[in-house]
Amino acid sequence: MIEWSETQLMVRDTMRKFCEAEIEPNLDVLEHGDTPPYDVLRKMMKTFGTDVMAVERFEKDIEREKAIAAGTAEPTTKQKQAPANAEELAQRMDAVAMRMIPSIELSRYCPGMVTALGVSVGLTAGAILSKGTIAQKERWVPKLLTLEHVGSWAITEPNSGSDAFGSMKSSCKRTEDGGYLLNGNKTYITNGPYADTIVFICKLEEEGVEARDRKVLSFILDSGMEGLAQSKPFRKMGIHSSPTGELFLNDVKVGPERLLGETEEVSARSGAKATFGQERAGVAAMALGIVERCLELSVAYANEREQFGQTIGNFQLIQLKLAKMEVARVNLQNIVFRFIELQAHGGNPSLAEASAMKLYAAQAAVEVAMEAVQIHGGNGYMAEYRVEQLARDAKILQIYGGTDEIQITHIARDLLAR
Repeated sequence: MIEWSETQLMVRDTMRKFCEAEIEPNLDVLEHGDTPPYDVLRKMMKTFGTDVMAVERFEKDIEREKAIAAGTAEPTTKQKQAPANAEELAQRMDAVAMRMIPSIELSRYCPGMVTALGVSVGLTAGAILSKGTIAQKERWVPKLLTLEHVGSWAITEPNSGSDAFGSMKSSCKRTEDGGYLLNGNKTYITNGPYADTIVFICKLEEEGVEARDRKVLSFILDSGMEGLAQSKPFRKMGIHSSPTGELFLNDVKVGPERLLGETEEVSARSGAKATFGQERAGVAAMALGIVERCLELSVAYANEREQFGQTIGNFQLIQLKLAKMEVARVNLQNIVFRFIELQAHGGNPSLAEASAMKLYAAQAAVEVAMEAVQIHGGNGYMAEYRVEQLARDAKILQIYGGTDEIQITHIARDLLAR
């Protein structure tokens, strides 16, 4: 893939018009008015029909799963096959692109909305779709896919950070009636303050087993359960349109039907690793949107701002900054194109490649956004100029989904293990 197709460009332009009409005029409220983003996101999904398509696809898949369970259909291989012909390849590429274009376009204006949407529709619903039983999928997934219910995926704790499993203190204890008692504290949880459905990850209390080696299980919780408290949104450096908070569980009693997969043999460790891989690919799309917008705003400003009797775009140092921004934009676009084509051919990036994508994308977004502020000078430090917001928002890309330092470790270890 070397350029966007006509179909993809049409979707991109339509999505961009929606952002310009529905999001850009409301950025101040989303950024500083404590207004959750969910109504705008629901409107976006309804406008483009993605909510209906998601439910239709879910219903088709669940019927297939039921048929396989009943023995009336043959199981399909999880390994995605290569496309049979050029037409099928083009269809697949369009399908993958359609999932990435909204992230790119939203990130041009409001990257936090991508995070809020991705965690609810992608991570939370995805975890249940991947490891849940048919009953669990039917109970929780449809409302998550349409954003009728907001979802959160709770793994991070106050003392864990990058060592998410090793330092995990949240626990579950078996009860005599076959259920579990959950306790723990989660923090930095996207959508936490407003979540209707929560995938809570914790360790099983096991006698004689070292804490680091205990089973890691996931439970599906609903807001309002006795013993579950959700904090107010945190004040953050950036992505204000993505509500972040804490969860507190004090003797939350659940039945076995809330244990993801309804078996203790479904480990949250493998599911979390797959989730991190999805996040890392998504960061490249977000970074591309941020870089594109920063470059556009900087070029426009360089052509308008006059100093010493001429526009600042005539100064070579400004030209150098703009040139480096364009290099980053081209590289990020090529990374996104590479991912789309790889997925369309039935493949997935290796751990090293996915981590490399995120490492480069996050660093490029931060560098470009900070240079955009520099080009704007004092104006760039003011909130009325959008490069200020994009610079703050870009920084999170180097932290969530695995820090830059963790990406370096994963890249090196994966390469050395080959």
